[in-house]
Amino acid sequence: MEETLMLSRIQFAANISFHILFPTITIALSWFLVYFKVKANITKDPVWMRMYRFWVKIFALSFAIGVVSGVTMSFQFGTNWPQFMEKVGNIAGPLLGYEVLTAFFLEASFLGIMLFGIKRVPPVVHTISTIVVAVGTSLSAFWILALNSWMQTPQGFEMIDGVAYPTDWWAIIFNPSFPYRLAHMLIASGLTASFLVAGITAYRLLKGDNKKAPTKTLKISLTAAMILTTLQVYVGDLHGLNTLKHQPQKVAAMEGLWETESGVPLLLFATIDEENRENGFEIAIPKLASLILTHEFDGELKGLNEFEGNHPPVAPVFYAFRIMVGLGFFMLAVSWIARITLARRNELPNWMLKILVLMTFSGWIATLAGWYVTEIGRQPWLVTGVLTVKEAATDIAPSNVMFSLVAYLITYVVVMWAYLHTLLVMSRRAVEVEEISDNEYYSHTQPMKEA
Repeated sequence: MEETLMLSRIQFAANISFHILFPTITIALSWFLVYFKVKANITKDPVWMRMYRFWVKIFALSFAIGVVSGVTMSFQFGTNWPQFMEKVGNIAGPLLGYEVLTAFFLEASFLGIMLFGIKRVPPVVHTISTIVVAVGTSLSAFWILALNSWMQTPQGFEMIDGVAYPTDWWAIIFNPSFPYRLAHMLIASGLTASFLVAGITAYRLLKGDNKKAPTKTLKISLTAAMILTTLQVYVGDLHGLNTLKHQPQKVAAMEGLWETESGVPLLLFATIDEENRENGFEIAIPKLASLILTHEFDGELKGLNEFEGNHPPVAPVFYAFRIMVGLGFFMLAVSWIARITLARRNELPNWMLKILVLMTFSGWIATLAGWYVTEIGRQPWLVTGVLTVKEAATDIAPSNVMFSLVAYLITYVVVMWAYLHTLLVMSRRAVEVEEISDNEYYSHTQPMKEA
C-alpha cells in the first residue's frame, strides 16, 4: 500500500507539473494576441498583424499540449485516487465539468476561427473570436482555481455518511483563499508569457532580426513584465497573510520555523533537519519575517511543533518557496532594468538580450516552485480536514502504477523535446521571413470575397 501510494503521488506530481506549464503560457498569451489584433485593426499597421500571426502559432501549439495533458489528469482521479471522487465528487465533479465546458466548447470552437478563419470571416468576427478564446482560457483558470482553493480552505458543504454534499455553491466557489490564489496564478501566467515572449524575441534580435516586429514585441513584453512583477509582490503579500490565517502550518514550513516565537527572523537560507526538528546553518535577517507576516517587528508566529503530525514535509516547502521568491525578485529587477534601458536607447546591449534568452522559461520555474509550495504545503491533507492523501489513494498493485508512471514520463520527455524544438525552429524561421507587406496585411484582414 505504501509503495502504491508513493508511486501514485509521483505520477500525479509528474502529470500536474507537466500540464501546468502550458495553461500558464496560454492564459496570458491569449491576451497578448487580443492586444496585437486590436492594435492591427485600429492602426492598420501591418507589423501588428505580423506579431499576431507569429504568436498565434505558439499559442495554438501550447494550447493543444495543455488540453491533452489535462485529460490524463482526469483519468488519474479514477485510477489512482478513487476515494477523492467518492468523498468529494459532488463538489469536484461540477467544478471540473464547468472547466471542461469552457475549455473544450468555448476555447476550442473559437480557436478554429482564430487559426483558420482569418481569410474566411469578417475582421470583426475574427477579433471577437480572439477575445472569446482569451476569456475562455481565463474562465478555465477560474474553475480550476476554485476547486483547488476549496481543497485548501473548504466551506459550503456538509458531510453525510462520509460524503461531502454542497450546501452553498457561492461559499464553495468563493472560499477564503480563492481570490488571492486566483490573482496570484493569473499574474504568474502573465509573467510566464511575458518572459517567454521577451526571451524568444531577444533570441531573434541576437540572430540579426532587425525588422519592426521584434523591437515592438520586446517593448510590450518588458512593459507587461515590469508591471506584473511589481503587482505580484503586492498580491503575494496578501496571499501570504491569507495563508497565515487559514493554513498557519504551511507558513511555518515556508519559514522553517519550529518553535512559536515573537520577532521571528527571515531566513534567507537554512539547512533543514526534519529528523531532529531544527535548522542547521542559517542566514537570517532579524525580525523581518514577523514584520512581513504580521506587520509588526515583534509579531508572534506559530511554529511547526504546534502542529506535530499535522504539518507538511518542511524541506521541500521551505526550499521551493525560496526559489519562487528569489526568482520573482530577479525577474522584477531584470524587467525594470531592461525596460528602462530600452526606453533610453531604443535597443538593448547583447549581454542583456542574452539574459532575457536565459530567462525565457523562468516563469515556468517560478510557477512550478510556487505550485509545490501550495500543494506539498497542504499535506497530509488532500482536502483540508476532510480527506487525507493516504485515504484517497488506490490499493491496486504497485506494478500497475509503475507501468503507467513510466509510460507518462517517456511521453512527457518526448513531447517536451518536440515542443522546445518546434519553438526553436519557429524562432529561426521568423528571422528569415520578410516583414509582412501592406498588401499582404489587407488580404489577411478582409474576408476572402473582398480580398
